[in-house]
Amino acid sequence: MPASVLIVGPASWNTIVVLDRLPEPVPHMQFAEETWETVGGTSAGKAFSLTALGRATTLYAQAGDDEQGDRLRDALRAAGVNVRWADGVTERHLNLMTRGGERVSLYLAAPRATAGALDDAVRAAMAAADVVVLDLGAESERLLPLARAVGTPIWVDVHDYDGEAEFHRPFLAAADAIFCNADRLDDPVAFLRRCIAAGSRLAVCTLGADGAVAIDEDGAEHRVAAVPVEVTDTNGAGDAFFAGVLDARLSGAGVAAALAAGAASASAVLRTRHLHPLLDAVRPLSR
Repeated sequence: MPASVLIVGPASWNTIVVLDRLPEPVPHMQFAEETWETVGGTSAGKAFSLTALGRATTLYAQAGDDEQGDRLRDALRAAGVNVRWADGVTERHLNLMTRGGERVSLYLAAPRATAGALDDAVRAAMAAADVVVLDLGAESERLLPLARAVGTPIWVDVHDYDGEAEFHRPFLAAADAIFCNADRLDDPVAFLRRCIAAGSRLAVCTLGADGAVAIDEDGAEHRVAAVPVEVTDTNGAGDAFFAGVLDARLSGAGVAAALAAGAASASAVLRTRHLHPLLDAVRPLSR
């Protein structure tokens, strides 16, 4: 049976605002160059890419009984993503973007951890999956002990971790594979080597236009260049890279080949203003 993935974490409804520059922290006025609404959330991004790659994938996420929650559920369903929904607040973001990919994300609403009503079903899904992806969030943090007890390999994405923040540490401690970006790390390779020394089998850091670097369980360093592409929007590129690497590894690829698959997956997402081209055919995303 082909390997499958369970993803636990955020799916959100986002408003994107494109500006000529990010706002300065002083009272002033700016005019938006463009705005739109779309699906967001790091877990949704990974689920789109894995689904498009043909990988059997289930997303476990939260959404509320409100207009944004309805639109979020409808969009994921229309794009063909398999989702197990838990009740909660619909996560919403306001993303201020520049054409160069700079971003400020304002969280307008974020769900809390559930009381565990679906834990039996989640435990069974974890046991049936070949990899469990636990993305940063309150519900994922609550489910960390359950995931560790089940024993399925855990992959985590700590995004712009600075090497010190307390919230990320339980995720790092549980992970068989760790992904991050270099935005707040002074020495990404040193951080990746610390992850391997602590027990992870793969540690990867994306470097934006410079591609990505990885350290494998034997301590070998691997690098991949970014695929040249005309960028429409950078949202979701890191999630697509993660998904490409995961899919390739589940298919038996070595680390170097998996990084190349991740770079190719990210390039496809950079061409769309949504998290994934699967959403390009979903109409209407904005009302």
